[in-house]
Amino acid sequence: MKPRKSSAKLGGRSEFDFIESLRQRASSTDSSLATRHSSLVKGIGDDAAAFTQQAGRETLITTDLLVEDVDFRLSTTTPRALGHKALAVSLSDIAAMGARPLWALVSLGVPSQVWESNFLEQFYEGFFALADAHGVALIGGDLSRTPRHVFIDSVVLGDAATGRAVMRAGARAGDQIFVTGALGGAAAGLRLLEAGARPARTPPKSPRTQAREQLLLRQLCPMPRVAWGRLLGERRLATASIDLSDGLSSDLAHLCRASGVGAEVEAALLPLDPALARTGLSAQEALSLALDGGEDFELLFTVRPRDASKLPAEVEGVAVTRIGEVTAEAEKMSLLVDGRAEPLRPGGFEHFRRSG
Repeated sequence: MKPRKSSAKLGGRSEFDFIESLRQRASSTDSSLATRHSSLVKGIGDDAAAFTQQAGRETLITTDLLVEDVDFRLSTTTPRALGHKALAVSLSDIAAMGARPLWALVSLGVPSQVWESNFLEQFYEGFFALADAHGVALIGGDLSRTPRHVFIDSVVLGDAATGRAVMRAGARAGDQIFVTGALGGAAAGLRLLEAGARPARTPPKSPRTQAREQLLLRQLCPMPRVAWGRLLGERRLATASIDLSDGLSSDLAHLCRASGVGAEVEAALLPLDPALARTGLSAQEALSLALDGGEDFELLFTVRPRDASKLPAEVEGVAVTRIGEVTAEAEKMSLLVDGRAEPLRPGGFEHFRRSG
């Protein structure tokens, strides 16, 4: 992790001081961020991190960019939750590849008023807590000043046994389609945030307010399905996989395009987040959020029919549900509703959606 050469001292402390505090925490003996992985040669403190490659293993790298007022609003989240989410979205990508996460780098650009607050300390509290939970080491990044908005670039490196990484391009006609967890909760949480709701400071008491709290947390603090991803890759159960960041309809379209196949999804099988009904949403609204809402960060994957019975019912308390089947007609997706097939078109999030 290094500061920009042109960066200046802000608020009575320099970024060098802050980075040194991170280096000390990352190398502490009581933290999972310590340089304890046998392949890590050098972490924070030099111009680059260094690690040795292992025979028979493949290294996977992913990066995610979070931009204030596009991907998050400081008025609707907390720095700790933002630190958690910055790492979670990249861990989800590694999980979708069937790999185990090992290293993380995070770069931030913040305006002066944010630097002079306790934003960064709280941000890294959330980041470190999730990193500890998955044995991920922070090995670098960058820090700079921006005129107005906060920018976050999260990079995670993982590894898998050679040939075990799960791609998007392996699905074949007849494969069964599965998803982990529940769908639609994160999108509903975003709606609540945009309507002015905020996480409660004390535990909510009524079932409705408890459900609202669950939906807010699905949006603010998503839980990447790392254990499921590793199981699918290590046991060679998944033929193709993708994480649900843009919405099931769009992410399934990405997988179908990469594999040259189509898909048929049964609406009645979709595992809708149970909190949706408890907050008063109609069945149609819940279905729409599950298909197009995005940011659930569940895993969508395909499995050969002969391997479907080998899937455990759940991993670390997270269930899996069959929702449909891969078909032969390339990129043609349909949704079965009450026995009737309807076209399923990508309706999830796009940063630059084409008009018309």
